[in-house]
Amino acid sequence: MTVYTVGTFDLLHVGHLALLEYCKTLGDIVAVGVASDEVVNSYKPNVPVIPLKQRMEMLKALRCIDIVRPYYELEYVSGCKELKPDIFIIGEDWGRNPHNIDVETYLKSVDKKILQVSYNPQTSSTKIKQNVIAQTHRGNYLSC
Repeated sequence: MTVYTVGTFDLLHVGHLALLEYCKTLGDIVAVGVASDEVVNSYKPNVPVIPLKQRMEMLKALRCIDIVRPYYELEYVSGCKELKPDIFIIGEDWGRNPHNIDVETYLKSVDKKILQVSYNPQTSSTKIKQNVIAQTHRGNYLSC
């Protein structure tokens, strides 16, 4: 059974690890789609701190992940057609955008599941970035 999820995966943190380890409990193969900087810029106000290639390298190093693939357009159908997942994992902020509706329609047509998961409320890449900025402004940073 193949499980597929997508995201930015900037500043890899315990919330990401929990999600990816959960995916591994659902199937034999875990595939992760990683959004390019251009894709992230199309729906988020801030760009990733870690470049795409490095984000992919970090994910490939995790033993719970079997396949890491980039995506360069804000659409998920092509990844699902390529990987043929049995389960597509989405986050709680999924929404009703056209690219989301397209993949839902496609997966329903091939009788595959979409499973929505909650995010870890204690951490996010955005919160980590905000903490770094706040500490820098307070002078709580290390100089090299």
